[in-house]
Amino acid sequence: MNDSFQYPLSQGIKKLFTVSEITKKIKKSLEYEFPCVGIVGEISNVRIPSSGHVYLTLKDKTAQLQAVIFRNSASKIKFKLKDGMEILSFGALTVYEPRGQYQFIIDNLEPKGIGALQLAFQQLKEKLEKEGLFAPSHKKPLPFIPRKIGIITSPTGAAIKDILNIIDRRFPKVEILIYPVKVQGEGAAEEISAAIEEMNTLSDIDVIVVGRGGGSLEDLWAFNEEIVARSIFNATIPIISAVGHEIDITISDLVADRRALTPSEAGELVVPRQDLLIDLIEKCKMRLFQALTNKLKVSRDKLARVLDNYAIKQPLVRFQRLQQRLDDLVERLHLLTKHTVSSEWKKLLGLSGKLESLSPLQVLKRGYTITTSLESNQPITEIGVLKKGDKIETKFMEGSVVSEILSFNMNDG
Repeated sequence: MNDSFQYPLSQGIKKLFTVSEITKKIKKSLEYEFPCVGIVGEISNVRIPSSGHVYLTLKDKTAQLQAVIFRNSASKIKFKLKDGMEILSFGALTVYEPRGQYQFIIDNLEPKGIGALQLAFQQLKEKLEKEGLFAPSHKKPLPFIPRKIGIITSPTGAAIKDILNIIDRRFPKVEILIYPVKVQGEGAAEEISAAIEEMNTLSDIDVIVVGRGGGSLEDLWAFNEEIVARSIFNATIPIISAVGHEIDITISDLVADRRALTPSEAGELVVPRQDLLIDLIEKCKMRLFQALTNKLKVSRDKLARVLDNYAIKQPLVRFQRLQQRLDDLVERLHLLTKHTVSSEWKKLLGLSGKLESLSPLQVLKRGYTITTSLESNQPITEIGVLKKGDKIETKFMEGSVVSEILSFNMNDG
């Protein structure tokens, strides 16, 4: 633009700027004056589009400022941004030229009054607790004597040395599989999660120890990541979390089936003391031997009492007495049977005589006959049942004759 242009009402202004020019100058001045600034304010209007950038407004009672967190910086934020949250933000002031709007580009931030990691821990803890990932009903019991132990940790840290020393001192014969992983820094959570999922597929692993030595909250942060928590929860093999020291509590500790206060305690939890087991077995053997000895003594005493019995001492005498009693009973049974048969035989003879006297044959012997219908073979006891032409049979003692009715002669009255 022509720098010599004079505007009548300029009152000493020697140069005019286009919108773009003045915007660039303001941007340059603003960026020069505030290359790194810290601003405290309340978050509102948080937006996260598909680009991954975060757009928000920082405000206080009398003013507000548009702010943006670009994707790379946003991916490093551990906690969730919510409207109404007060934050300490750090970054640079600039101008967004297309809208001529000054804005704050945030490189880092943390919640006011509480650390960013602590807030992220609290937010994830509340989320997973609502989903039931910490519920006692999901805790799996540890095996008493594992056949094979899986350990997921750094291969060079103090934790693996402590765990191995304790296990070797307590139960030296157990088999161990070590899965080396990063335990802090970028990508550590993903490595730990993948290791848990892969080791969970091994059928010969009875229990898994996941952990590391002590450190700051930031050092231990991989064990506070959601991806690790869900891998622990979904595992079918029991998992012991051994992260840091007693005062360090991580999300992994809360999800795991058992929390060890230190890696050394994990070694104590995962196997029993072999010497104590041997001592216990010896005590059990002694108690079993004593119980069998007592049982044998009681049985021997009982047998001695039985052998001391007169019947056992004199078996022939006892047998002879029983044989004599048996002979007596047989004789009595024989006499009783003979008497009963004789009495019943006499009764049978009497009844037979009576039966014989009533027999039709006896009637025939006395000269009488018996007449029956030839057709029905029924006795004829009255003349009224006959009619002319009927055939009848007359039985004598020596035989019978068949006759045909030709006529009837009825007796008077």
